[in-house]
Amino acid sequence: MIKRLLLNRQLQVRFLKFFSVGGAGYCVAMVSFNLFKRVFKPNLAFTSCFLLSLATHYSLNRFWALKSSRSDTGRQLLEYLSTAAISYAISFSTFKILSVKLSLSLSWSQALSQPPSTIFTFLILNFLVFKHTSEEKKAD
Repeated sequence: MIKRLLLNRQLQVRFLKFFSVGGAGYCVAMVSFNLFKRVFKPNLAFTSCFLLSLATHYSLNRFWALKSSRSDTGRQLLEYLSTAAISYAISFSTFKILSVKLSLSLSWSQALSQPPSTIFTFLILNFLVFKHTSEEKKAD
């Protein structure tokens, strides 16, 4: 089953688009964190850049990378925000471990806090929140 998923062309394209969106969100997070850390304490700077990156991530995934024809947009947004909350918990915990326990710089801790939640987020968004319907699969 895993081999079949890995060889699925549609899934590969969706992952590459998701990865591109993640890259854009990552750039937004890094630039905004470096600006915010000059003004805010580290935790508020991290949270602020996460929220700005989150808005970028949702918009690009919803309308381009993982677009779906679900009509229950309100519920979809709530599912996305729930996934984002878990993603935040994963990345913030990693940020704190790296910065406090391992004494990495704030910038390195922020940068390295993102990858652990990426695979989790892709799986949840692709297969649940922004899943394709059978009609979309036929059209692709």
